[in-house]
This record gives sequence, C-alpha cells and structure tokens, in this order.
Amino acid sequence: MSDFIDLKGAEQSFGDTEAQREVRENDRNHVFHSWSAQGQINPLPVAKGEGARFWDYDGKEYLDFSSQLVNLNLGHQHPGLVKAIQEQAGRLATIQPSFANDVRGELAKRVVEHSFDGARSVFFTNGGADANEYAVRMARHHTGRQKVLARYRSYHGSTATAITLTGEPRRWTNGTLDSGVVHFSGPYQYRSAFYAETPEQETERALAHLEQTIQFEGPNTIAAIILETVTGTNGVLVPPPGYLPGVRALCDKYGIVMILDEVMVGFGRTGQWFAYQGFDVRPDLVTFAKGVNSGYVPLGGVVISEQIHDTFADRPFPGGLTYSGHPLACASGVATFDIFEEEGILERVRDLGERVVAPRLAQFAEKHPSVGEFRGTGLFWSLDLVVDRETREPLVPFNAAGDAAAPMNAVTGACKDAGLWPFTHFNRLQIAPPLVIAEEDLVKGLDIIDAALDVADGYYTGQ
Repeated sequence: MSDFIDLKGAEQSFGDTEAQREVRENDRNHVFHSWSAQGQINPLPVAKGEGARFWDYDGKEYLDFSSQLVNLNLGHQHPGLVKAIQEQAGRLATIQPSFANDVRGELAKRVVEHSFDGARSVFFTNGGADANEYAVRMARHHTGRQKVLARYRSYHGSTATAITLTGEPRRWTNGTLDSGVVHFSGPYQYRSAFYAETPEQETERALAHLEQTIQFEGPNTIAAIILETVTGTNGVLVPPPGYLPGVRALCDKYGIVMILDEVMVGFGRTGQWFAYQGFDVRPDLVTFAKGVNSGYVPLGGVVISEQIHDTFADRPFPGGLTYSGHPLACASGVATFDIFEEEGILERVRDLGERVVAPRLAQFAEKHPSVGEFRGTGLFWSLDLVVDRETREPLVPFNAAGDAAAPMNAVTGACKDAGLWPFTHFNRLQIAPPLVIAEEDLVKGLDIIDAALDVADGYYTGQ
C-alpha cells in the first residue's frame, strides 16, 4: 500500500526518495517565497494531508494547529469539497464574471442570507487582500471621501492599500502606498495604551481615542473605518464589551462606512457564521476569504449593504477581476454551507472552545508562569507569553529576529518535534486547528503545547 501519490500520479512510499529530492530541488531552484529572504529558508516538503493532519515526505505526521494560514476550516481533503470541485469541473470549469452563473449566484445568495440585516449583494474576489482593497474602493466612491482609518496591531493583506492599512511591521518596508490611510490604537487591555483597569474602561477610552482621531483628521474627509472583528495574526484580540457597537455609533454619527475584515475569523472560526454576529453590531461592508471554502480554490469577497449597493445602481463600479466568482471556487463555497449544516460545525466549534480549550488554557495559566494571558473564542485562541508576569515583558521583543527570537523559536521547535505545527507570531502561541478536528486530536495537540510551555518557562525571569 502506498503512502502518497506524486505529481505524476504514481504511488510512492515515505522516505528520502527521488520524489522528495525533486520537490526540494524544484522549490529551491524555481519558487520565490513570500515574506522571506530566499537564501535563508528551507521549506518543508509536504506529501499529503487528511483532516487535521499532514505528513512530510519522510512520513513525519503533524497535527495542523494553524489550519495552514487559518484558512483550512474544514481540514485537508474534505471529501465534500473535493467532490464539489470535481463535479463543477466536469460540467463548467470556468466562465467570465460578466455572465450570470448558477453556482456563483447560489453562493452569493447563501452568503447574503447568512450575513447582516440589510446585506444586499456580494462582490467576489480572489482572496482577502483584494477583498479589502475593493471594500475601501466602494466606501470611497460611496462617500466621496478618501481617508480610511485602520488600527495598529492589524493585518489586512499585502497589496497596495491593504498593506498600508496593515498596522504591524510587514507594512514598514513597503512605504506609504496609499496616502489616505490613518492608523489608531484599538483595545488590548492586557497591554492597554489607555491605562485601563477594566474591560469597560478599555472600551470607553479606546472609543474616546477613536473619536478624537476622527475629529483631528476631519470627519468629512473619512470614508471608512476598517477593523478585524477579532484581531487575528496580531494576537486574537477579542473586542471588549460595547466596543464594536461604539464604533458603529461613531460611524453613524459622522457618516463613515464601517468595514469589518472577517477574512480570518469568518465562516465558523469563532462559532458563528461571521464573528461580528457575536457582538451585536451591523457593518456596512464585510470582507471574507479563507474559510469560505477552506482555501481549496482561491476565493474572497465583499458583502455589500443595500445602501452601498444602490450607489452603483446607475453608475458603473470602477473595478473588476478576471476570476471574480470563479465556478470551481464557488462550488466549494456552496459545499461549505452544506457541510457546515450536515456536520453541525458551528455547534461543535462553540462546544470544543468552551468545554475543552478554555478550561485547558486556564490550567496552562495556573501551571506555567510564562503564560501572561490567554484569550480567545471558538477555536481561535492566543497565549501571550512573557518572561515576567508583573511587568508583562514579552518572551521575545516586538518584531524580534535573530538571537532575540531564540526563546520563541525554541517553543516552536518543541511543538514541531512533538508532531504539532503551531501558529506563532512574535511572543504569542496561537491555537487555530481545523474546525473538524476530533476531540481526541484537540486534546493531543493541547498536551503538546503544555509540554512546549515548559521550554518557555525556562526563560522566565520573574518571581
């Protein structure tokens, strides 16, 4: 029995085979990797994936606790998604976006029906970055204004406007590609910029700061405020009570479009179809990608309110994409809705998050001094690792590299050595497994993290 099937369709066995050597050689000679110094990396060749696991060519098995890039919500090789793509390819592989297409229309209908009250339509993109680009463009044309406010500690993509919106170091070396973007500080009580002592204070002071920013920038110059509903890569920052409704109230007060970036947290990650549905807020535009079809075929989009949709009823929207609403991508999106219902995905995410993950992370905080704080919801959590709980000094400095990053690299290495592929960023160890993960695998992964935190404890210098 073979271990995996290679590019040519041949059955192969794990090990240092010709197939592995060819994959490594082609990658190193011909593939240019994102966010990397090309000569300093050695990408792991992956032979196959199944459910919440994947295997390298040597046969080492990994629990995928990062869902790849927090997009593989239904896991590797879900038969329902694979079948949907195969069947769609058999009847109509592609069609340009100016035609009406059955599967594209069906997916748009389902997204609208599962979105906010007043949602009207969907503009499909190829991914999350361009969804944010187009949402901003819609807001600017709708309002006739140019400025967009975005938070520090955010990531919105790497295209021109999206990387300018981003509020973390990946923006720095790209310069200011969109001069209309202004950044502000959002709530993060554990490291509060507002010296807040309670969640209520954090909300009140963060909203006061945002309104002051609006006033200083000029309300009649601001088209939109864009927020990750739950901040993703930069810390799984769950908004404190009242914050998102407060932002909504400021948008209403000053005629500003509210854009919620749900690229990472949409489609079940927090136990809701969209994360904002857990925070009593109605946006004007919602961007999505990743979980809409688990990344099986590139797909993203913008959910558009009736009011903004009507802005373009009699004047053309100035934008488009060759592959907008690609049938293969949309077919797997429609299948995602079916699978979520059939397998009770939202219910199991809420159950596993509340019953398994949250109590276990509380145990970690009791056991491991390096855990300064844990936070999250559903199957999306973060451990904020520190060297001193009293001062809250991070395990590694902000944007650490080289020797300064060694402690976090050691924690990451301990996870990988034990067969878990983690999601880490700066001093945070984040938990984002596929939503279909079996409970026993979830527990196994948490056990591995528990052991890896012993490594983090070894760097602890506090009392």
